[in-house]
Amino acid sequence: MAQVIADRKDIDFVLFDQLGVQALSRNKRFAEFNRKTIEMVINEARNFAIKEILPTFAEGDREGLRFENGKVYTPECFKRAYKLFMEGEWNALTGPVDYGGQGLPNVVVQAAGDYLLGANYAFTLYGWAGFGAGEMLEHYGTEEQKKLFLKKMYTGEWGGSMVLTESEAGSDVGNLSTSAVKLPDGTYGITGNKIFITGAEHDLCDNIINMVLARIEGASKGSRGISLFIVPKVWVNADGSLGELNDVVCTGIEEKMGIHASPTCSMSFGSRGKCRGLLLGEENRGMRVMFHMMNAARLLVGGIGFTSASNAFMHALNYARERRQGRDLLEMFNENAPQVPIIQHPDVRRMLLWMKAYVEGMRSLTYFGAWCLDMKKYAPTEEEREYYNGLLEVLTPVIKAYCTDKGVEICSQAIQVFGGYGYTREYPVEQLLRDVRIAPIYEGTNGIQAMDLLGRKMGMKGGAYFMNLIGEIRKVAGRAKEIDSLASLGERLEEALQRLSEISMLMGKTAMSADVKVAFAHAVPFQDVVGDILMAWMLLWRATIAKPALDSLIDALDDAERMVKIEKNKNAAFYEGQLQTADYFIRSMLPVTLGKMNAIADGCRAVVDIPEAAFGGN
Repeated sequence: MAQVIADRKDIDFVLFDQLGVQALSRNKRFAEFNRKTIEMVINEARNFAIKEILPTFAEGDREGLRFENGKVYTPECFKRAYKLFMEGEWNALTGPVDYGGQGLPNVVVQAAGDYLLGANYAFTLYGWAGFGAGEMLEHYGTEEQKKLFLKKMYTGEWGGSMVLTESEAGSDVGNLSTSAVKLPDGTYGITGNKIFITGAEHDLCDNIINMVLARIEGASKGSRGISLFIVPKVWVNADGSLGELNDVVCTGIEEKMGIHASPTCSMSFGSRGKCRGLLLGEENRGMRVMFHMMNAARLLVGGIGFTSASNAFMHALNYARERRQGRDLLEMFNENAPQVPIIQHPDVRRMLLWMKAYVEGMRSLTYFGAWCLDMKKYAPTEEEREYYNGLLEVLTPVIKAYCTDKGVEICSQAIQVFGGYGYTREYPVEQLLRDVRIAPIYEGTNGIQAMDLLGRKMGMKGGAYFMNLIGEIRKVAGRAKEIDSLASLGERLEEALQRLSEISMLMGKTAMSADVKVAFAHAVPFQDVVGDILMAWMLLWRATIAKPALDSLIDALDDAERMVKIEKNKNAAFYEGQLQTADYFIRSMLPVTLGKMNAIADGCRAVVDIPEAAFGGN
């Protein structure tokens, strides 16, 4: 089977036709990033991912990690790939050039991630986790700290990790027990144990810079008393050279369902009383710094869900075109009829179109989120920057949760297309499902994202951020209504949008009442509804672009000639696919969304009212 991770034509369509990212070159910061340059970056990402990262996918999974005497040894195939990853400067693509980054727009990196993450995200995160840790240092560190650490983290010479979770605290980070004591030399003594830390120990780098949440002795309880510390695995001297080993010990790695080549570490800090760290930012403001990383990480995890789904869909689509089984439905009683590719069977086509709709909708949504991140920073006016910041605030929890939930579902559906073969190691879809399953848990579970959406994001700026998002969707519905063949789809989206507005007001009112628990019992279904509406928006937006483009190719052709043209012309086939996908989703899936909203409005109290004993069990 062909090694296809993502649909390159669809990537270009979203970047250049839907979002018009070539306009970024008008900004002085991105003046060199015209369409030709952007295409070159994505071509290089594709080539590197297929030639160097993809071969590590199955091999790394099967070899796994080795843990001996506090050290983690990565699969042998990762060594060459990581060296080339550093040499190719894929580590800090959006980072400042002065610190070893590439200075790329976020939306272009999102497109490159289609390949770099899609090929094997367990590998890519070794580098990108270090960049994520470095970003916090870039924004909140002192000049001395940046000089010591940043360039080596951004080039991948040193790794990095985010050290939050403790066994007793879990998602309740404010309940952590790791402590810090200020020492006479201005450093801090760190003592505590952490779990579920990705990449805190491995053999691909000489040093790993851990960003550790801890409470300075005497600080207040809860999240307001938490500080953030730079805790190197190997102490870094003032001249940048490596000094003695810090008192940072990996005590074990988890045996997991998937991502067998990614170390999920248990870490001990200060077990011998000699762990030192540097304060990052201000005392007791650690959560503010960490949330800078957390929001970016949530967008990244949404990208993991989406790219895993894209990879799985590509495999299922190629398999369905090649696998011959059964006769055409119209020839089922003809014993002499030849076997046909399974893509000709209606139910297989249903599964593929279902996957295509979500994959393409998620590609548009994740790219749009990255576009908002760029506009939040670089739009020409403060008013525009605030507008896009508001859109991003609302979209972030949905992108993280919806794209990871659908990523799991799509990888599962891909196995179904393969049938029994999909459940074996002979094909990669079983590993894709195992590997993606952590994504709905990563960086705050999807239930936490739903609570964030309902409890914080919906009410931001008096609801203005959410209403701006509604306004963006309404614009597309209005454009669709001006195109005869799309008018009914625009009307259906407007109907769903009106219902969403009503449900949002109801949820907000319930969340402020004595029935607050009832509201939050429906938070995940509500988040899912918002995600469905966003899918319909993105797919209809695509269709409004595709329709005139298709008309320019097949204008004045009759139906028979039209179908011949579509079969023979790749551009015509692509545009027709956009129209059919939007039609399918809005007519077949959006009615289900309306049903979900009716269920939310019904306000069932069973989740809240059922006695604990009534759940059953012993």
